[in-house]
This record gives sequence, C-alpha cells and structure tokens, in this order.
Amino acid sequence: MPNSKMKKSGLLRRLGAILYDTLLVLALLFLVTIPFIAMRDGEPVDSSDNIAYQITLVLVIFGFFVGFWSRSGSTLGMLAWGLRIEAENAQTPTVRQASLRFFAAILSWLPLGLGLLWQLWDKDKLTWHDRISGTRLIHYPKRPK
Repeated sequence: MPNSKMKKSGLLRRLGAILYDTLLVLALLFLVTIPFIAMRDGEPVDSSDNIAYQITLVLVIFGFFVGFWSRSGSTLGMLAWGLRIEAENAQTPTVRQASLRFFAAILSWLPLGLGLLWQLWDKDKLTWHDRISGTRLIHYPKRPK
C-alpha cells in the first residue's frame, strides 16, 4: 500500500543519486581491476584487448544496480536521497524488471540523456526506463524528529 507521504521524484534528486552511485560504482570497478593488474605483474590493463576484463566490469555494474533494485528497491545513492524504485503494484521490482530497467536506462542516456530528461515533459514524471520497465522512482521524505 503506497505511503501518503510518498511523491514522484524530481530530476535534481535523481541526478544527485546518480552522482552518488557513480562514485560508488567507480570504487567497485577500481577494486575489481586489482586482480587483473596483478595477473599482468603490475602492468596496466588494456581494456580494448581484454574481453574478460570488459565482461567483468559490465557484470559488476549490472550486479550492483540490479542487485540493489531487486532486493531493496534502492541503491546506496538512492537511500541517501530518499528514493526508492517500485513496480506499478508498489512492490520491489523483480529481477526481470530491474534488468529491463538497467538496459533501458542505458538507452535513455544514449541520445544525450533525453530519456532521463523526458520526465520534465511526461505527465506522470516518468523517464523512458521507468515506462519500459514498468517501474517508477518515488521520493519518501524523511520524517521530522
């Protein structure tokens, strides 16, 4: 049952969570890169000729977002900004919905972020990836103390 205090997320709040999560994902990617550097005796990894490294990076990013979204509905960055992804039934998205959202979000960013900016014109304040995945981003304001 939806909370009466919830509201649809605005673009700036969304961008704040994206920035926070980007920093977290970059830190994870640095950690995942360490074994690849170690296997090359300390030499830098050339990602253009190392398919295992490329696949690993993509899987880490995919796992981060889909894992958080399908387990709790929020990444760490989203929690900091009071955001949660919900399916249309106000439940946590399924792994399928979270995966669809992940790939649809990539499509949203490709045309210079138009899919994300779409929420400025959408009557329901939804982005392309919200619509494609059947999810929505909700802001749950903190309760006053």
